[in-house]
Amino acid sequence: MYLPNEAWPDLQSYFEEESLALVPLGSTEQHGPHLPEGTDHLIAEGFAREVAERTGYLCTPTITIGVSDHHLQFPGTASADPAAFRDYVESITRSLTTHGIDRVIYVNAHGGNVTHLREVGRRLRNDETAFAVEWMWDESIPERIDETFEHNGPHGGPKETALIQHLHPDLVHEDRLEEARDDGLVEVDEGIGRTHGSRTFYDSIDNSENGVFGDQTDASAEIGAELFGAASDELEALAMWLADQEFSDLMPKEHV
Repeated sequence: MYLPNEAWPDLQSYFEEESLALVPLGSTEQHGPHLPEGTDHLIAEGFAREVAERTGYLCTPTITIGVSDHHLQFPGTASADPAAFRDYVESITRSLTTHGIDRVIYVNAHGGNVTHLREVGRRLRNDETAFAVEWMWDESIPERIDETFEHNGPHGGPKETALIQHLHPDLVHEDRLEEARDDGLVEVDEGIGRTHGSRTFYDSIDNSENGVFGDQTDASAEIGAELFGAASDELEALAMWLADQEFSDLMPKEHV
């Protein structure tokens, strides 16, 4: 069920039966020369809408701009102030709770949002308003992704390229995949951007000239479809699990 498409009497019927909502979030930021700036929020929306269709759970509109200040050197990147982003997401979530929603899955596809969504979830849980958890598709199937790509990348790499090739092939510049690879950083390891144990980088451009990582030429729409299906299965399972929990069991434990 997609919230904007429904009339309030039908939504009222949903709230009488269910208490879970899927909230897709992403970013609008550079994803190299080959992918659209909406890559993250398009991926998040794809997963949330897919699982909402499978399960009948409610899906809200997508939050399309996240915390992306580490990509501002590249034209077009939009970024929210971290505190403003947290407050905005929290206020939207609290509005859902007025209708009976008490558990939320933030279907997130942008790493820069993670810590902020966790903080929002903690606030909502601490005052026992709702149980909200952050979910990222690639963290739900890490072994499968590692097995699929020889040179994966955390941003604008083959995994995101494959998903956009599957979800929105018309937005992928297929003729720029080699450029993305050759002008970016192919080999990615834990030592990137670190000096004597310190993270000495702040921005994406500090580690990659064109802002992306990995070998984008390894991606294909067929691979994207396989990854999308596998991660959708995980999100569906999470939603079913969360809906089945007793609310009291999700709340903070008593002080020892």
